[in-house]
Formats: sequence, structure tokens, C-alpha cells
Amino acid sequence: MLNRAIIMGRLVADPELRQTPNGVSVITFTVAVDRNYSRDRERQTDFIDVVAWRQTAEFVSKYFSKGKMIIVEGSIQTRSYEDRNGNKRRAVEVVADNVQFGESKSAGGSQQGYTAPAPTQAPPEPAVSYASGDVGDFSEMSSDSDDLPF
Repeated sequence: MLNRAIIMGRLVADPELRQTPNGVSVITFTVAVDRNYSRDRERQTDFIDVVAWRQTAEFVSKYFSKGKMIIVEGSIQTRSYEDRNGNKRRAVEVVADNVQFGESKSAGGSQQGYTAPAPTQAPPEPAVSYASGDVGDFSEMSSDSDDLPF
């Protein structure tokens, strides 16, 4: 199964950093994302709720404000709750794994971002790079070999 979402849009309001009772940073914000449109239709916008945790939340709090272009990569999460009037509600939101600036430096941003570390995942083994001249397991062949197919 696959649950990945990538959105790019502008922040609707300044995000506010909060702390859970255990001291974990969390931030929620809404991203306005324009839909693709045809020439005969008016442009429509979706307002997508996003939640980020820990270092990603602190990164968003420090570098983003209302109107800034943001790129969010994460997964879609749904949850149910009861509102103040006792009505059952359902919320759909993107849980951010990776957040990046969506504007160039000249527009006030940078192309850097913050990617949350993968939980309990060992770093991958470095790949052998043959392009850099590391021939490790290969041996040199003589150029006058009759075994060459060409």
C-alpha cells in the first residue's frame, strides 16, 4: 500500500508552534493549493490542513509565515472527533515528513528544507562508484586479447 502526498502552495496564516504535555513540538497550518483549471473555468483553490512534529515543526515555525510558498511531502491521515456541540466530525490532514521552501532566494526563501529522520532505520550502505575510478573487483584486460567480442 502507498500513502504519499506532495503539495505546494501558500500558507494561509502564520503557523503557531505548540508543545505536547511531554514537550514534543507540534505545528499545524493550512496550505492554499490552486487546482488545475481550464480556460473556460475560474481558478479554484483547496485549503489543505498539515501537521508537522518535532524538528520539522520547529523548522516551519522558524522560517515560514503567512503568504510564503511551501512544499510539503508526507502522508494523508484521517481522524474522528467530537466538536463542542457533540457532533461527530472527521478531519483529513497531511502529516509532513519533509518541508521545503517553494520560492527562490530572490523571493525571500531558499531551496533548502528539512527532512525528518526516518524512525529506527539504519543508514543505507554506500554504493560503489565505478564512475569515480573505483574498480574494486575488476581486473585489467590486455588490449590484444582475442576473447573480445568486438
